[in-house]
Amino acid sequence: MKDKTKGLLMLVGLALIIAGIALWGYFGYVNDKIPGVKDVKLGLDLAGGVSVTYQTVKENPTSEELSDLQTKLEKRATSLSTEAKVYLEGTRRINVDIPGEDDADKVFSTLGNAGNIYFIYAADKDGNYNITNVDGSYVLAKTMEEIIAAGDVVIDGTDIAGADAATSQSQAGAIEYEVRLTLNDQGSKKFETATQKCASYSYGSMQNIIAIIYDNVVYSAPAVKAVISGGTATITGSHTMEEARNLATIIRIGALPIEIESLRSNVVGATLGSRALKTSMIAGAIGFVLVCIYMCVFYRVPGVAASLSLITYLGIMLAMLLAFHVTLTLPGIAGIILSVGMAVDANVIIFTRIREELATGKTVRSSVKEGFRNARSAIIDGNVTTLIAAAVLYFFGSGVIKGFATTLGIGIIVSMFTAFVVTYLILKAFYYVGIDSINAYGIAKEKKPMRIVQNWKKYVIISGSLIALCVVMLIVNKASTGNALNYGLDFVGGTSVQVTFNGTAPANTEMEKFVSDTIGENSSVSAVEGRSVLVVKTRSLDEQTLDKLKKGLMNQYFIAESNIETETISGTISGEMKRDAFIAVAIATICMLLYILIRFTNMAFAASSVLALVHDILVVLCLYALVRITVDTSFIACMLTIVGYSINATIVIFDRLRENLANRKKKEDLADVVNRSITETFTRSIHTSVTTLITVVMLIILGVESVRIFAIPMAVGILCGGYSSVCIAGSLWYFFKTKVSKKERA
Repeated sequence: MKDKTKGLLMLVGLALIIAGIALWGYFGYVNDKIPGVKDVKLGLDLAGGVSVTYQTVKENPTSEELSDLQTKLEKRATSLSTEAKVYLEGTRRINVDIPGEDDADKVFSTLGNAGNIYFIYAADKDGNYNITNVDGSYVLAKTMEEIIAAGDVVIDGTDIAGADAATSQSQAGAIEYEVRLTLNDQGSKKFETATQKCASYSYGSMQNIIAIIYDNVVYSAPAVKAVISGGTATITGSHTMEEARNLATIIRIGALPIEIESLRSNVVGATLGSRALKTSMIAGAIGFVLVCIYMCVFYRVPGVAASLSLITYLGIMLAMLLAFHVTLTLPGIAGIILSVGMAVDANVIIFTRIREELATGKTVRSSVKEGFRNARSAIIDGNVTTLIAAAVLYFFGSGVIKGFATTLGIGIIVSMFTAFVVTYLILKAFYYVGIDSINAYGIAKEKKPMRIVQNWKKYVIISGSLIALCVVMLIVNKASTGNALNYGLDFVGGTSVQVTFNGTAPANTEMEKFVSDTIGENSSVSAVEGRSVLVVKTRSLDEQTLDKLKKGLMNQYFIAESNIETETISGTISGEMKRDAFIAVAIATICMLLYILIRFTNMAFAASSVLALVHDILVVLCLYALVRITVDTSFIACMLTIVGYSINATIVIFDRLRENLANRKKKEDLADVVNRSITETFTRSIHTSVTTLITVVMLIILGVESVRIFAIPMAVGILCGGYSSVCIAGSLWYFFKTKVSKKERA
């Protein structure tokens, strides 16, 4: 009776929590005073933002200067949003798109405007002042042109690598705020020489001071106490934290390779449009309901527990997105889909283990306890491996990589909590209230071991053919089109056409169709809020095609040619972002390999996992090459999702293999151990693949074209990940153990 009361109280508490989540979700959506779903920050592709166009003061900047400028603005823009995009327009313009923002002034203040940063001697060698004190504040005593001509500039923006606000502790124990300056090699040498000169004068004179000038304003005038070498310096003083941050920001703003000036700013509409967002949300909701139904049908009472746990997961996930001010974009959604899949997977692993314990004749209570205990290592290893990848991608990646890593990392942590804590408490409550029938949980049926290892040649033929097809298609595409893949605007840039309409601008989707019908090209269309303007971006158009598009616009919408502005734009994914992505994925792969090596104490496990992962990536790449799917930022998100899914699916099987190896009978063939391990986890592999696919398939069915382009390769990757974990990974492990390692033979 005592347990039943406890169970009822637990269920009532859970019901209140879920009801609270549901009410929060509803009222937080319809009521502006309550933060909820509507307050999750959406990226430029989902909700629009601010687009700022700069122009270099220098009329003919070099390509190297523009590249450096793009990289520095890119790093600065990510302080506002990890999904910020920076791309070149024409020969001296650069665009910065900040998703989720609607305040152009705020963007300007963060990115910076005209001006450059200079560190100058406060007084020259003869004691003549370059700055002077007026009413307690320093101002320039000479023009900057005079100071530069006199050679009194110590360093400028080209010498600065970075600046950040920091805290330190004084000898008295008080907290002090300071700015930590980092210089490049060139700047380090200049600064060492300058500080050596300043330190040689009697302390307290103006000749000890190096002033910081930005846009002809003296922002700071610190005195030099000693020679500073090594490329780092600390600016101290009576700073508040806000003052230290402002000074660090000013230094970073001025540290651009060339001077720029603001040309225009717009608040732009979403490139995917409200219809894309609405249909994606509907698809996600339907997919979630179908997953819950699927779990209830196949796992009975535990399936109900999993469904309730997943609702709790969604509530916590929403709270985390709001708490950490995460900007949600299509790649971010990919991270959430993967983490939801892993949340379901954790429950599937647990329920499979519970059924296996019940099959041995144990009670429901004992089976639930042992099921959670036995499932722990597989869930932790799979999730921690993916979490390591997410952490590496966040710290070493940029742009969409960070967005994906953020939602994935948060999702994994939340999914582990709901699986180990929430699901366990729900099952415990069900048991306490009297739901203790074995039939309510199901018993694992004995299965005949599959002959996976013995059929390795078939899998080699299937996988080898797909990989060979991938290589052939990449070569054919390169020879016929000049590009191995169908790169989108994000990678190769193209043509931007800004159209100003006399009346109301047409809908984004209408314009996309018009462009496709007129010149046979896919396009990305965004609206400029508050103005009857659409910005159409396509691949690079030749003069003839561009002229055809202009005439079509003029005839269709009765606008003058002067209302149509065209520019050549660069890819939003800069060379440095591509390098960051490659380096991040490479480091993540190495870290995952090391973790698997440490946890499984065998290189065969690590090597097999990574090779199965590479196999999945190549197969999906084959799809992109064969069908000519556009390769854009969603491509990166898709590939990263496949990496996470593939490694997790493989580790679950390897965890069972490790367990069976420890309990291996003396005369049991090694191939039979592998086959038995795969067979015992096969049901889990099927259920996880199906539940993860459900949501993705709903996106394919209900989503708009731009969402389908993202969802179709992802669906193929999930199928491929399930196939490789079952058919490839185990066979590879067997090969390494029997053919490569001299210690083990079948």
